[in-house]
Amino acid sequence: MIANKYVELNELLKNFSIARKTYEFQGINQGYINDTYLVLDNQFPLYILQRVNHNVFKDVHGLMENIANAFQHLEDENYTAIELLKTESDHSYYKDEKTGYWRLMSYINNTTAYDNATDNNIAFEAGRVVGKFHQLLSEADLDKYVDTIPNFHHLPLREKQFEESIQSAKSEKLETAKNAISFAKETLEKLNILDNSKLPLRVCHNDTKLNNILFSKEDHRALCLIDLDTIMKGYFYFDFGDAIRTVANTAAEDEQDHDKITFERPLFEAFIKGLESNGPFLSKEEIDLLPWGAVFMPFIHGLRALTDYLNDNIYYKVSYENQNLDRCLSLFNFTNKALQQLEYMTQVVKERLTPKV
Repeated sequence: MIANKYVELNELLKNFSIARKTYEFQGINQGYINDTYLVLDNQFPLYILQRVNHNVFKDVHGLMENIANAFQHLEDENYTAIELLKTESDHSYYKDEKTGYWRLMSYINNTTAYDNATDNNIAFEAGRVVGKFHQLLSEADLDKYVDTIPNFHHLPLREKQFEESIQSAKSEKLETAKNAISFAKETLEKLNILDNSKLPLRVCHNDTKLNNILFSKEDHRALCLIDLDTIMKGYFYFDFGDAIRTVANTAAEDEQDHDKITFERPLFEAFIKGLESNGPFLSKEEIDLLPWGAVFMPFIHGLRALTDYLNDNIYYKVSYENQNLDRCLSLFNFTNKALQQLEYMTQVVKERLTPKV
């Protein structure tokens, strides 16, 4: 079975502009959406081959154009470039009539990723590379970027879906999740403070959890961001808040022991120092809203998990019935801890970050 699969993958690779030979493959199971393979030659890794899930990403051409356009900017002495290998017909992806859409990217050797920050250096480097990513893309033409998942972080839509899930949920699920539902409603009221009208639109990554950052195994320096399917227009506090929920919190996303969920101030401060190391690149309005980003992003992820739980787990993969509820409760716990740290975060951010003039 595996041998046949690798024969098929070698046939696919003949459609890309690379050396014609028989390659080896190693499955990578880290992601939830796409099928990913490491391509090797005599056990030496060369490329990353991925099948793009067109059931999740309806506009694969637009998605690949987003990535190709972003890659034109994402190269710097402090940011490691990733290359899209073109097809024989000079396209950034190949469409196979049977198996779907495929892309081939360069592999960065001797790298690793972390699910949580293990020390201040990891947190600093995460902040530095997220800031560098935005600096490099600050001059990108927004009109060239399509929404790969429309309204991905649009709170009014997520609130509407949540309210609809309450109306259709089974009574026993409503009872089990009553505390989470109550917290969601209270926090939605608090998040009315968010006002995007004065914020500049940016090309954002939109999924900056820590394990989407590649680090060097040698010196633990952050190299670049990966998992780029959600590159599209957004606001900086999206990427900031999504990073903080996995940098300042050392617990797993579905951690059931909430005593393990913490807001680590030293890790938060290290991340801010990493942002600061890039020099001024944010507006005053963006800086003012950053602490709320650390509340907003874990909350919206938790709200989506709660909605899916009430809808009988139709979106997220679950390994047991209440996993979405556990995800929700964990994310809401960190949201609450971030709410308690708003004054502290505001002080740190204003002390360390200077607005761009």
